[in-house]
Amino acid sequence: MSIEKRNLRIMVVCNFLVGASTTMIMPFLSLYIKSLGHFSDEYVQRWAGFIFGVTFLVAFLMSPIWGRFGDRFGFKPILIITGYGIAASIFFMGMMKHVEGLFFLRMCMGIVTGFIPTSMALISSQTPRETAGKTLATLQMGSVGGTLFGPIIGGTMADAFGFKYTFIITAIAITISTTGVLFGIIEKKKDRNASQAKNFTRKDVIKRIVDHRILLMVMIIALLIQLANFSVQPLLALYVTKLTNGGNVAFLSGLAFSATGFGNILLTRQWGKLGDKIGHEKVLMLLLVLACIFIVPQALASSLWELILFRFLFGMAIGGMNPSITAFIRLEAPLGMQGEVLGYNQSFRFLGNVSGPVLGGIVSGIIGISSVFYVTGSLFLIAFFVLWISVHHDRNHHHLHHGV
Repeated sequence: MSIEKRNLRIMVVCNFLVGASTTMIMPFLSLYIKSLGHFSDEYVQRWAGFIFGVTFLVAFLMSPIWGRFGDRFGFKPILIITGYGIAASIFFMGMMKHVEGLFFLRMCMGIVTGFIPTSMALISSQTPRETAGKTLATLQMGSVGGTLFGPIIGGTMADAFGFKYTFIITAIAITISTTGVLFGIIEKKKDRNASQAKNFTRKDVIKRIVDHRILLMVMIIALLIQLANFSVQPLLALYVTKLTNGGNVAFLSGLAFSATGFGNILLTRQWGKLGDKIGHEKVLMLLLVLACIFIVPQALASSLWELILFRFLFGMAIGGMNPSITAFIRLEAPLGMQGEVLGYNQSFRFLGNVSGPVLGGIVSGIIGISSVFYVTGSLFLIAFFVLWISVHHDRNHHHLHHGV
């Protein structure tokens, strides 16, 4: 087996575990906070929001920094630091006796949540340009699978072993996988003259992103994807309640949520392969239109199964977006700044994670839950037109400079 294939397989497993760890707390977070003292429901709900959101907020600030360190010192050391850091944060969450301490540990977890973008940068740097889409899509299947099954695994373990041991078992699993990175991953050393890794300042990287309009645009689209997912996510249980008379609302809303993840995993790799053949920006434009087509009918669903069907189709569309964006960055950003550029891309995604629930809450509060689907659909459509304009501007600019 080649080094590249072995590295990819190890990172898929590690990304699954790290992706699962970041979402496993979701089903029982409020229950865990409640177990730490005698608190009112209002207090528990408020702190659950703070504790869940702070990880993404801090990660938003830290992602480009980890990417920059990776560009300078290699991606493997950053994977080891962040992997063991996540494991330590989760381990001590199980020992925590105070709500404020749990908040602090989730904040620490945000500091070291650079594992997945760093793994993307590592695999990207070792992947030929012509197969970048397929390879990065395969890698994303690990993290998507983790975030899909994380809440299920977390909820099941909490019921079986209790909160404390759920954190400990998860921490041990991530420690083992990070040790696999330590001994199993072989990182090719960069040719310093070719990559000029030491010569790119932070100002150079930001200037590259701002000047290269299409590069900035795909990052904004990365934000929109997360915004779309997270704006609906907190409201899904309430929406499912309107569509069914069944008593097991938690299970049914989980099913509606998971349908998107299953659709995501199903076609992710195929979209990546198509992008390698016809261009990742073309695939991205197609997927933005499909996402709009599949999200709007969710507002018109008259039964739960209609909602689940369209959420599954929506998942198939958005599954190819992030690999297309990452592969596009792989082609457009110089090797010596790829880690930092991917870090900024991840920051845009984390910003979507934080702002999505806020947007969904405001829109649903003013004009109802179903309107959130319309707003999200229009955002995808706007993103399509802006990307289309950016692609044509980029082509015209290229022809002008080459005298075509």
